[in-house]
Amino acid sequence: MEGCWKLMGVAVLCIYWLPIWGFAAEQQLRFGKSGEFKILQVADMHYADGKTTPCEDVLPRQVASCSDLNTTAFVRRMILAEKPHLIVFTGDNIFGFDATDAAKSLNAAFAPAISSNIPWAAILGNHDQESTLSREGVMKHIVGLKNTVSRVNPVEAHIIDGFGNYNIEVGGVEGSGFENKSVLNLYFLDSGDYSTVSSIPGYGWIKPSQQLWFERTSAKLRRAYMDKPEAQKGPAPGLVYFHIPLPESASFDSTNFTGVKQEGISSASVNSGFFTTMVAAGDIKAAFTGHDHLNDFCGKLNTIQLCYAGGFGYHAYGKAGWSRRARVVVANLEKTEKGGWGAVKSIKTWKRLDDQHLTAIDGQVLWSKSSTGPRRKKQIGGT
Repeated sequence: MEGCWKLMGVAVLCIYWLPIWGFAAEQQLRFGKSGEFKILQVADMHYADGKTTPCEDVLPRQVASCSDLNTTAFVRRMILAEKPHLIVFTGDNIFGFDATDAAKSLNAAFAPAISSNIPWAAILGNHDQESTLSREGVMKHIVGLKNTVSRVNPVEAHIIDGFGNYNIEVGGVEGSGFENKSVLNLYFLDSGDYSTVSSIPGYGWIKPSQQLWFERTSAKLRRAYMDKPEAQKGPAPGLVYFHIPLPESASFDSTNFTGVKQEGISSASVNSGFFTTMVAAGDIKAAFTGHDHLNDFCGKLNTIQLCYAGGFGYHAYGKAGWSRRARVVVANLEKTEKGGWGAVKSIKTWKRLDDQHLTAIDGQVLWSKSSTGPRRKKQIGGT
């Protein structure tokens, strides 16, 4: 099957859709018997050469002993504390300019996830390709690592921009009526690095070919979820992960977000319309980005929460005295009338700081199936 669209009245974009083979043979991510699925987001590790790589923007007393190994230790702390079901790395996993060997740096950066035996996914930022591997080379290397569910690109899209566009279906509890349905859909997209159009300065953006793939994938998942057995009245909730924030992230001020905004929104200088595409799809409840290390807020625009994770890595720019941090997202299922597990009823989030107590902050409900009022806030995450 193929689809062709005229762009800007001149160019014609064609995407060829091929049958998906083999996905069913892959290990299915699903909710466990607790009715919970937890995702750890790690943004902007900026890993380079390990113990010889200095930290950026830390307190004077931290300088002498601080290196990439502090980033590694933080990943391990978060895995042990939160015991996530999936770890998501949202780009700038390595800082290419300072990474002598991209493959070695990638291996070291992802080592805590690999050794944890927890499934993990990764996408690219704007610095990953600045070492010894191209963007395609970086993504192909990632896909070859142990325990990853990352993919270079979707097999059903013959032509698509970027590398690291894919989706993950999270199945319902085994033995429940939702066992064979994806009750939570995760989308991963390559937001590019820098503009490839000479007349447009700045960062990259999510292109029409990627948006078309997203639209078609979302529609396919909606049909499957609303079909028998256990036919549902609407789509399963979806979450989207990409590196560079959308221009719409600049829509908020301190009165309508949770968290902090300490720097400008470094989005592309053009608006490619992906926010509108997500709203129109009807299933997306939140989108998660990195890139701007000093921002860690979530704000709701229209029907979607736009969330930053906050800077994680110690070789990344930051703010001395402002702790590196990570974002946790938890989806919880509802109980059916018969006492089993059903569809997703709520999606919550909080952040943890890399301080002595791994302090949890800014707990909030991102989406609730039954909520019609404003989102609730909690003082402590994870409860």
